[in-house]
Amino acid sequence: MGLDFGSKTTGVAVSDDLGITAQAVETITRKSPGKLRQTLARIEALADQYHVDRIILGLPKNMNNTLGERAQATMEFAQLLTKRTGLAVELWDERLTTVESERILKEAGVRREHRKKSIDQMAAALILQSYMDAHPVMDKSELNG
Repeated sequence: MGLDFGSKTTGVAVSDDLGITAQAVETITRKSPGKLRQTLARIEALADQYHVDRIILGLPKNMNNTLGERAQATMEFAQLLTKRTGLAVELWDERLTTVESERILKEAGVRREHRKKSIDQMAAALILQSYMDAHPVMDKSELNG
């Protein structure tokens, strides 16, 4: 499962059964940054539904590779996720995933008001896909043989 954690929304994506492609699932919205209980409960329910064995959480590094306030909040969220779900949570560099998500949705002709609803899910899918590409389950050529 891939997550794009933000102050008010969390994009969620999952992989196919073979761990080759990431698909956007939903965007979880909360009323304020500190209200995480329902977000954690929804992630836990989705993890059960999709039989998730680990969570890949986007880490918002600054462009100069330093960690700022959002990165600190994300690392704290990672600890809460591990405690709540019992799953391993791996932090993954998410720089420019939101920009890339916006570009992809624009190129696909998605109207602005609809892009806002989808951008976090798309970013989560990009985070997860980037992780899976760097950590292949098996050589893809083995799938046909």
